[in-house]
Amino acid sequence: MNARAQAITFESIAALIAARAAHSAALPYLIAPERDGTLTFGALAADTAELNRRFAAAGLQTGQTVSVYMPNGEQTARLLLGAMASGLVVNPLNLLCQPAQLRYIVGHSDTQLIFTWPDGEAAIRDALREVGRDVPVVVTSPAATALPELPVRLPGAPALPAPRPEAPALLMYTSGTTGTPKGVLLTHRNLTFNGANVSREHQLGTGDRVLATLPLYHINGLVVTAIAPLVHGGSVVMPGRFSAGAFWHDVARYRCTWLNVVPTIIAYLLNDADGRAPQGVRFCRSASAALPPEHHRAFEARFGIGVIETMGMTETAAPAFSNPFDSQLRRVGSIGRPSGVRARVIDPQGATLRDGEIGEIVLQGENVMAGYYKSPELTRAAFTEDGWLKTGDLGYRDAEGFFFITGRAKELIIKGGENIAPREIDEALLRHPDVLEAAAVGVPDPAYGQDIVAFVVLRESACADETALRAHCLRELGRYKTPKAFRFIAELPRGPSGKVQRLKLLEPG
Repeated sequence: MNARAQAITFESIAALIAARAAHSAALPYLIAPERDGTLTFGALAADTAELNRRFAAAGLQTGQTVSVYMPNGEQTARLLLGAMASGLVVNPLNLLCQPAQLRYIVGHSDTQLIFTWPDGEAAIRDALREVGRDVPVVVTSPAATALPELPVRLPGAPALPAPRPEAPALLMYTSGTTGTPKGVLLTHRNLTFNGANVSREHQLGTGDRVLATLPLYHINGLVVTAIAPLVHGGSVVMPGRFSAGAFWHDVARYRCTWLNVVPTIIAYLLNDADGRAPQGVRFCRSASAALPPEHHRAFEARFGIGVIETMGMTETAAPAFSNPFDSQLRRVGSIGRPSGVRARVIDPQGATLRDGEIGEIVLQGENVMAGYYKSPELTRAAFTEDGWLKTGDLGYRDAEGFFFITGRAKELIIKGGENIAPREIDEALLRHPDVLEAAAVGVPDPAYGQDIVAFVVLRESACADETALRAHCLRELGRYKTPKAFRFIAELPRGPSGKVQRLKLLEPG
């Protein structure tokens, strides 16, 4: 019997690990497909305690930053959780960072130690050299089972004290596609609150197992697939990377009961003609970006697995909205109802809008970040005067409390004075059978101020051309909202969370 977890918020990552080891020491926490091995809750607690001693002997102090530049794996999870449990601030470095971004983060984060894997060592050392920092670099394998050796500066130093709930635990930089990356600072309370929130919202228990398809340097991957199981006592299967070809094989082999994906992965799975879902998967959770309704319905129809659409951001420690667990209550196309937060929709002056009116969605709650690291002005700008976090998402609430995203404030297309949500164009194009993915953007136009260009990824062996897509859009959208041009590309640029980076489509080259 799969006992469902109670929504208990422990005070810190250290307390979560200790409590789980005390009650479920022999149960599996993490399954590593590369070695077909298991890391139990008891072993995780023992490794965390040993890491604490090694951090102290290396001269690290409470609240200092430690960076991890590694792909997913048993060792990666162990280091991220162990550093936070030791009272350090862990900084997962995005493997998709460009050299300039990596240099900035290495310098700005004040990191005192960097873990990396052999393939990442050169990039880390180059970044350190460029910013003139002398920081120890520890090279290990993401799949290693033995803890890495650290430089010893204070032999015999006492263990670092357990962190308090309000202490910083995670420093995660946003992708910075429209400017300098921002360092989101999250506390132990932020992280444990949302780990418990995920467990409660999806009715997860000790018998539940998730396939980790998202990188741990992304907030969704870290909180939903690595921290939430510490709350409900479930387990996580953690391959080194996502593979559409191996996805269903791993789900079946390790008897996963739920999935945590982003819309891009759903698109890949739908495009894999040979993919077959096994029995026993209770639901598929989609997050990080709006899921096109056509893909939502197609996934459920083909694989027989219900989709729970959610939405969150780094600044909210992952989820802030979720559709109900009860499939009869879910709304296709909606990000759901507020989950662990309070939410409202406001106009540019900060006034709350009525149901059905489009404005910016703002949030308050225990999972909302402490602020941006060393950026008080950016932090102030991220909140309304009365303390609500601005999401940057445009949308509306319906009469039953479900929220819908219509686009990003910065991506809104204003044609001839009319606001056009890019997602409306995307979804119309996705209704064409030859279109796999689509993203509409606004471009300067002398007559209208802005007009619409659609970037399209076609399915394999598809034959649709610009004429066919224009005729389709005229039927679906009318002349005013039909793109003036269609550009066919191999793939859409995306950030680590799976969100389409529309503004990158307009960059030269």
